[in-house]
Amino acid sequence: MAPRDGIFPTFFLSGFECSTFDWKDEGRRDVSAELQHYKHADEDYGLLPPLGIAVAREGIPWPLVERSPGEYDFSIIDPYLDAQRRHSILPIWTLMHYGYPDGLDPLSDEFVRRFCAYAKAAARYVADRAHHGPLCICPVNEPTFWGYMGGEWAWCAPFGKTADYRRKFTTALARADIAACKAIRADLPDTRFVHIDPLIWVVPPRDRPDLADEAHREAYEDAYIAWDVISGLKHPEYGGSLELIDILGFNNYSFGQMEYSGGGKPNTPLEPGDPRIRSVCDLLEEAWAKYKRPCIVAETSGLYGGRSQWLDDITSESLAAVNRGVDLHGICLFPAVDMQDWHKRTWLHMGIADVEELPNGTLMRKPFLPYVQRLRHWQERLHRVTELDDDPYDTPVNLEDVRRTANELQPTADADWS
Repeated sequence: MAPRDGIFPTFFLSGFECSTFDWKDEGRRDVSAELQHYKHADEDYGLLPPLGIAVAREGIPWPLVERSPGEYDFSIIDPYLDAQRRHSILPIWTLMHYGYPDGLDPLSDEFVRRFCAYAKAAARYVADRAHHGPLCICPVNEPTFWGYMGGEWAWCAPFGKTADYRRKFTTALARADIAACKAIRADLPDTRFVHIDPLIWVVPPRDRPDLADEAHREAYEDAYIAWDVISGLKHPEYGGSLELIDILGFNNYSFGQMEYSGGGKPNTPLEPGDPRIRSVCDLLEEAWAKYKRPCIVAETSGLYGGRSQWLDDITSESLAAVNRGVDLHGICLFPAVDMQDWHKRTWLHMGIADVEELPNGTLMRKPFLPYVQRLRHWQERLHRVTELDDDPYDTPVNLEDVRRTANELQPTADADWS
């Protein structure tokens, strides 16, 4: 079977949580600092080559880089650049991960102008220091989910509290995303863009069939606002196109399948075994078919001891989607190193590596071995490397290997995640 090259050097990817939101009662937060990721950058990136992972999602913290309008200090990410070069890891850079500089109105033209200027400067900075191409960028992380948590639930800036504001905020983020992509491509025409949002499914409560229309709107309209604008299917005046959307990133967690709560607050996740749950394969196929662009599972993970079983489930579901024609280029196991619950500050135990706080305050990284073992199983099954050699970019992923394995296994799309 003739080789068909994938976009990325390895099929399994990873990444690091990097939010910089202005968080309700706490003010500006830097989750990378909370994880001690700047301090442990070399160790964190060093986790990946022995796992056969050559790609990692990483963030450039806009609010920390642009302290004054138009003045940028990117030195905060230099430890990442050094570690990426040392360990031969290709980054997918996120330019706005739930945070923007103080004093900006995200619905304003000034917001678009400032983001474009920063995005172009950020892209040039990392491109000039990149050890390998192409430059891969996620302009705005999860604009649709950010729309909810910042535009309707008031968890973080801009602290909106209505569905109407949430939709305006999400659309504004997509508009800024489009403008930034064009500004970057004008300077660096080979840049690849990954546009990431969650896969969700929303159903009405069993005792409230009258909420079926609202649930349907969240699942089939609101979930796609940003992708629709960036692809040009909605608000074509902003200049979106399917070519510009480039690569789709689908984030998938168990809590993304929900019962509609009535608006103004988060929906209620469906419990495992609920017959209203849909298979991940169905969700992947449905979202991909709308745009038919190359895609990745851009974030996924189970929790605690269930991480290895979740990896089995998500890989099987992804391969079932490949058998249905979905153009899948990778699965991102996120995060590489554990992250905290944003509200409670407790460790979620969802990373490839957990953390343990030592008496001196250092956060020690500890790989979760059952997760690592299942990763190796799937790498071998898919004929992928289990650890990186000196040049992980010399032989691209052969997607026909993935397709052949999917055809051999014939996994069944399964809604039972228990």
